[in-house]
Formats: sequence, C-alpha cells, structure tokens
Amino acid sequence: MTQKNIFFSIIGLLILGTLGVIFLQPPKNTISSTKYDEFAQCLASQKLTMYGAVWCSHCQAQKALFVGSFQYVPYVECTENPDKCVAEGITGYPTWIDEKGIKYEGEQSLEKLGEISGCQLPVN
Repeated sequence: MTQKNIFFSIIGLLILGTLGVIFLQPPKNTISSTKYDEFAQCLASQKLTMYGAVWCSHCQAQKALFVGSFQYVPYVECTENPDKCVAEGITGYPTWIDEKGIKYEGEQSLEKLGEISGCQLPVN
C-alpha cells in the first residue's frame, strides 16, 4: 500500500468511527432507570404532590435529589396551572401536599418525604 492509500484509509476509518458514535448513541428521550424510581413511584401511589415553578431554584434542587426519577413524582407546574395552585393555597415553592391536604413548604429531604409518605428509600 502506498502512503496515499494508507492516509485515505485512516481518514475513512475516522469518518466511519465518528458517524458510528453519532448515530449509535441512545435517543435523548430514553428513560433510564435510577435507584430512586421505586421511591418516586411510591410517592405517586401515596398521592404526595409537589407544586413548583420552572424558574424556582429550590424546585430545581428538589427535583435533582431524585437523580432522574422525578418523572414519576406527581408535579404541578404553577406557571402553567395557576388556578390549581391558587385553589390549593400555594404561597411558595416548592410545596408538597399529601392526600390529606397537609402542606410541607420548602425543599424536603428524601428522608422527610419518606417519613411523610411511608415510602422506603433505597439502601445505598
């Protein structure tokens, strides 16, 4: 093989490798399982709902505690559902409300949410 052929072979392999990396990645909307999935699903079964706002840094921090499992938690976005939030008497974010109507204002630890709901946190 000549140096020219080797050069073009290397370039071709680089292009194929790059295309492979681009097209073989899982879709961005793929839902992956985390260790908090069952906990979050339990909160939902216990009807523990979080009320928040997209711009609220405390709400973002609260969601981040679930490491990808927040998708299972009942959530009301108050900027999209202001009437519902007013009807529930939401005055700050985040606010959690249990099925009895008891409010828990501010960020709650996962341990506290477990106590409120009776849901068990996963063991590390």
